[in-house]
Parts: sequence; C-alpha cells; structure tokens
Amino acid sequence: MPPLPHSTQFTLHHAMGGFTAIELLVTVGIVGVLAALAAPNFSVLIERWRVRQAAEQLQSTLHYARSEAIKRGGRVVIQKIPNNTNGCTTASGTRDWDCGWNVCEDTNDNGACNASEPILQRVDAPSKVQISRTGGGASIKLNRWGLVNGTWLGFSIVPKDGAIDSPAARGVCMSAGGRIRIVKAEEVPCGNN
Repeated sequence: MPPLPHSTQFTLHHAMGGFTAIELLVTVGIVGVLAALAAPNFSVLIERWRVRQAAEQLQSTLHYARSEAIKRGGRVVIQKIPNNTNGCTTASGTRDWDCGWNVCEDTNDNGACNASEPILQRVDAPSKVQISRTGGGASIKLNRWGLVNGTWLGFSIVPKDGAIDSPAARGVCMSAGGRIRIVKAEEVPCGNN
C-alpha cells in the first residue's frame, strides 16, 4: 500500500486526537462559572419544592383523615410525631410538627394516638422544613362528619430557619365547613374561613 499524502496524514492525526489540556481547562472553567451563577437560584427552588411537598402531604393527610372519620363515625385523630423520633430534633413544642404526623383510629375516644391504637397512616415530614400549627396543639380530633372537633385548623410551613415572609412559605388551612386548601405566605395564619 502506497503511503498517504502528507496533508491526509495530518488530517487523520487531528481527527483521531482528543482534547488538549487547554481546551479541557477552558471548558471546566466555563462550567464552573455557570454553576456558581446558578447555585443560588437552585437553593431557592429546592426550598420551595420542600415546602410545597410538606404542604401537599399535609393536605392529603387531612383529606384522608376526614374520609376515615366519616367512614368510622368519628374517632380519628391526627397527631404530631414526637420530637427526637428518627433523628428529628426540631419539633420540641406542641405546635411544632416538623417530625411528621400519624393518623390513628382513636378507639378509646380520648383525642390522642395511644400505643395500643391502630395507626392508619404515618407521614414523615421533609427535612429542612418547619411546620407549625397556628392554633391548637399536638393532636387534631375529627368528628363523625370529618370536621375538626375543637380548635380550628391552620398550619404554616416555611424553610428551616425561615420566616413566614419567605417567598417559599405556605399555609394549609381547613375551614369550619371542612374545605382544605394550600395558601400563600400572605394569607398565613389561616382564618376560620
């Protein structure tokens, strides 16, 4: 086989080669700058996603608990999971629901989930989110119509160490008539409507 012309050898040599070190460094530098510019926006997006996830989980639980209370003739309780459960240490007060919550059948009708009573649903709250009940305490008792028996229902949900004026903040509200809705920060705390 005769040798290839010099220009063809040069083209083949460059076509088979990879990146040079300088090309690679320039590319990595550009990617680094773009990542540094985008990172703050992602943290806000992640905060909003976590808050929204917690709000939707709470809303779903309230719908579920209401239907179970209607089905069982009342005797259904939603109760916060205690502080220091599964490594969660941010729910020290009775209104702090950061660790999550249980829905149980309240067989002895005392308004609390006791160890002997069946758990119908358990929800672990997303991490790095603060969930506070705006009225009432550590449990919510539902009557046979699926309505709150006692203090009206409202929750505020904010990013960890955030405030209610955070753009990511949300509220979950249940009216006296049983309507459950997720509201924006400016509507928190929930009124009884």
